[in-house]
Amino acid sequence: MTQNSQMPEPAGTVADAVAGNWVDRFAPKPARPYLRLSRADRPIGTWLLYLPCLWALALAVLTTGTFTPFAIWIIAGCGIGAFLMRGAGCTWNDITDRDIDGSVARTRSRPIPSGQVSVKGAVVWMIVQALVAFLILISFPPFAIGLGILALLPVAIYPFAKRFTWWPQVFLGLAFNWGALLAWAAHTGSIGPAPVVLYLAGIAWTLFYDTIYAYQDAEDDALIGVKSTARLFGDNARLWLRLFLTICVILFGAAVIFAAHERSILSLVIALGGPWAMGWHLTWQLQRFDADDNDRLMHIFRSNRDAGLIPLPFFAVAYLL
Repeated sequence: MTQNSQMPEPAGTVADAVAGNWVDRFAPKPARPYLRLSRADRPIGTWLLYLPCLWALALAVLTTGTFTPFAIWIIAGCGIGAFLMRGAGCTWNDITDRDIDGSVARTRSRPIPSGQVSVKGAVVWMIVQALVAFLILISFPPFAIGLGILALLPVAIYPFAKRFTWWPQVFLGLAFNWGALLAWAAHTGSIGPAPVVLYLAGIAWTLFYDTIYAYQDAEDDALIGVKSTARLFGDNARLWLRLFLTICVILFGAAVIFAAHERSILSLVIALGGPWAMGWHLTWQLQRFDADDNDRLMHIFRSNRDAGLIPLPFFAVAYLL
């Protein structure tokens, strides 16, 4: 007889949480349900919200040619804000989806359907996170503050999108890539073609990674009547994913050209290497894609943190030249 060496999962652990995450191991027990509600035990979402901010700031620095102390605060503020607003958005999502989540195998262990957090408690927690994020936002220039407030619109709509469209991933992309506009505006005080095209590239990226994510729930979604691009594409996933990959890389490259066209040729070429290298990582993801292997789908989805980090060293080198 062999003895299982794995430790039992802590009570209340969410099914798709990262094994051995800091919330389940170190957070005070009373705080754990609320941190799980914010997906703090699943940090990939914070990364996916934060990375477009870093891209935009890097391109804004290439455009202006200046990296000021305030840019360091933008990096920190956007990071903290991404954690808080991702938490508030996920809390809002779970409030609106509380009945649906109880019918899906992967989500029925979430804090609200499992009874760890009441709806009233979730609402209070959502407001607290949003208010703290707002305190960070008001440290940015006025135009960026306005953009940050406007971002609440796609965040509010997204949880309902899967009820009325086969393309809820578009609404997620609108919300998750807003930081590309906000971080650019925080550094420059304005907006321009580069951040707008970067924003569109981010939406294509979201369509890529969240379609992969959605295939985990395709069968359950079909049973309860929830729409998604995974259900829409069916067996044609690879064709659509390749299209989103291509659009993302082309638009990302165009954003780099808009941002860095006045720099040296060498600097521009190195900066363009960022989207190109990221595209190769997305191609690797596509090669590993298997719609019937949920563990692989989750692994590929989480690897988008690494994909999104790839362009940043290229932009840093381009700035130094």
